[in-house]
Amino acid sequence: MSVFARGGLGPLCAAARAVIPCLWRGKYFSSGREPAETQVTPMLRHLIYKIKATGPITVAEYMKEVLTNPAKLLGIWFISEWMATGKNAAFQLVELGPGRGTLAGDILRVFSQLGSVLKNCDISIHLVEKTPQGWREVFIDIDPQVSDKLRFVLAPCVTPAEVFIQRDEMRDHVEVCPEAGIIIQELSQRIALTGGAALIADYGHDGTKTDTFRGFCGHKLHDVLTAPGTADLTADVDFSYLRRMAEGEVASLGPIKQQTFLKNMGIDVRLKVLLDKSDEPARQQLLQGYDMLMNPKKMGERFNFFALLPHQRLHGRSHPMNACQSKPSVSPVAGFGELAWR
Repeated sequence: MSVFARGGLGPLCAAARAVIPCLWRGKYFSSGREPAETQVTPMLRHLIYKIKATGPITVAEYMKEVLTNPAKLLGIWFISEWMATGKNAAFQLVELGPGRGTLAGDILRVFSQLGSVLKNCDISIHLVEKTPQGWREVFIDIDPQVSDKLRFVLAPCVTPAEVFIQRDEMRDHVEVCPEAGIIIQELSQRIALTGGAALIADYGHDGTKTDTFRGFCGHKLHDVLTAPGTADLTADVDFSYLRRMAEGEVASLGPIKQQTFLKNMGIDVRLKVLLDKSDEPARQQLLQGYDMLMNPKKMGERFNFFALLPHQRLHGRSHPMNACQSKPSVSPVAGFGELAWR
């Protein structure tokens, strides 16, 4: 991972965009229906000023700006203090200073979106596309035809994100996440050194999908470049990339679909026990919850489970045993094999 942190390609690309800006090749694609007109949000104005000052930004930079902008962090701070002081119903948010209350408005929007903010991991992706000149990273720039609109462009030169592309990669579009790789490497080293395990559950695929970067607003698909700051941005986890980052340090299992994992964990038996003890309204709630978790068209096949374990957990002890110890039998890892009743 140190190649990404210390690579000498950053200055080269900065120089390229300053000296030969005309080589930035524009392209456009959308994750949702095109709106009738552009909504100029405070976040959009901020991004336009930033791009004008420093040049096109990576998709990772864009996601960080939109998802962890200071207004959102301030909103979380206020909520934290409100919870720490007893969750008083009489809550006042006062912004002192010149202006039109824009910051306070941003913070109030955070309050309404707090659930999605708190569960966001702040792990951003880099989009990389195969071109006749080789792999090129996708950046975000200002549309020259519409001054208050953003567009995707291809970098004119190699960028550090391309280090993470496999030599035998067959896809034309790849989403890479160096931060996720660092987290997996740190988890793997800790598990290899001190034991333990990691269970990762998320939307994802095993290195088969290409363009999964998308936005959601009001539970509907939303163009990722339209009205930034008003929608949640997400991308699927590439579990094959996580497996490569953990390789050698620990063993990995999965990914397997949530439907299969929960079935292996005995969710059907658990549901039957709960239904037998519940009245009719509670039964309906249980069945609706079960359907949401297990239905392939809902979360059943959209969520995946992936585990990191010490090698000896799957293959037995890796160090010599004394005469008083009996060789342990390797038990199956729960959730990753069919449930066996004894």
